[in-house]
Amino acid sequence: MKRFLSGDEALAEGVRLARPQVIAAYPITPQTVVVERLSEMVESGQLAAEYVHVESEHSALSCAMGASATGARTFTATSSQGLLYMAEVLTYAAGGRFPIVMMNANRSTALPWNIYGDQRDSLALLDHGWIQAYAESNQEALDLALMAYAVAEDPRVSTPFMVNLDGFALTHTYENVDIPEPAQADAFLPPYQTTNRFDFEHPVNMGYSAGPEFNRYFKYWEHRALAGAAAVIAEVEERFAQVMGRRYPGLIDAYRMDDADVAMVTLGSVSGLVRQVIDQLRAVGLRVGLVRIRYVRPFPAGDLARALSSVRAAGVLEKDVSFGAEGTVFTNVNSALQQAGTGVPTMNFIGGLGGDDITEQQVEDAFFDLMALAELAAESPRAASAVDRVRFLGIDEDGVGACGADGPAEGGE
Repeated sequence: MKRFLSGDEALAEGVRLARPQVIAAYPITPQTVVVERLSEMVESGQLAAEYVHVESEHSALSCAMGASATGARTFTATSSQGLLYMAEVLTYAAGGRFPIVMMNANRSTALPWNIYGDQRDSLALLDHGWIQAYAESNQEALDLALMAYAVAEDPRVSTPFMVNLDGFALTHTYENVDIPEPAQADAFLPPYQTTNRFDFEHPVNMGYSAGPEFNRYFKYWEHRALAGAAAVIAEVEERFAQVMGRRYPGLIDAYRMDDADVAMVTLGSVSGLVRQVIDQLRAVGLRVGLVRIRYVRPFPAGDLARALSSVRAAGVLEKDVSFGAEGTVFTNVNSALQQAGTGVPTMNFIGGLGGDDITEQQVEDAFFDLMALAELAAESPRAASAVDRVRFLGIDEDGVGACGADGPAEGGE
């Protein structure tokens, strides 16, 4: 069935089809619509679930973890400061191997206070042990809600899963979305069964302590399961294609990369804008391409290295900065390229912070910067390595940016 839905509503429909048994809800902009729609579904009888309205985001994830420990399929959602408030529980859920699915509406973090979308919230928590996927469209948001449970609940994985949607750019933007029939969803996603649960007949030890002698093994197993999720993701996407008729490309999504001289690496909804610019530049004979990262954890190092191995220069366009260093995605991409020994020169384009617009012109200029870097690298690799690799869109173009060289004036004007 086709419906005209926002990203929040589309994801809620995907959750409904997954039939979670417990929903832990605490509203925060721009996630609120997800838990509102789910509350309506529970009230109307469309979804048979316990809907728990808790007092904070920390409590929401704690509630989901407790429910998961009883063997229930669980869901929660959050955004920005709410996700950061959950940070303590993120590691508990991952270390306890509870396959919770959580939606995060990507939003800037304070201060300054801002409700608009960038990706600093989720990327700041990459090391907390969760699978992280980033949707480009509302359709992908719905489909990821279903696939997330199939991946997280696989016994080889048993790891919580965070589905990320760009705040407002996806959460509050409407698109035509195909909603599977419940019978299709049930054929794809069977009821959840696990031995990682409280059982009075067969008692287990959960929430235990482990000292230095044994702790390393638990952390290694946690790492191994998350890294191994890549193979399970491929299997789940193939099964999804067979049942639903929609096919997804795995951890990355390449566009016009077969003969690309330079490429841009992206994350989330900005990929659509980059595709448009690529088509415009291709129309005038410039060979440019795109690699969209769909999963940041497990990180697709091998896939990225293969996709970028033949380009002359690669850029990473991201809505994130690790203060005092560079973009977090850029760090990961460079590690993959260095490990593979590609020698591809790279640049980092940071934009969209606090919901700032990333324009066609900025993306086009970034591609021209990459072409110039490729030419310089061909002439003098040493000179190319000295180029400033990190550029802030909307600031570096103006030299010092709107705030001036000394930062904002008194009072923040």
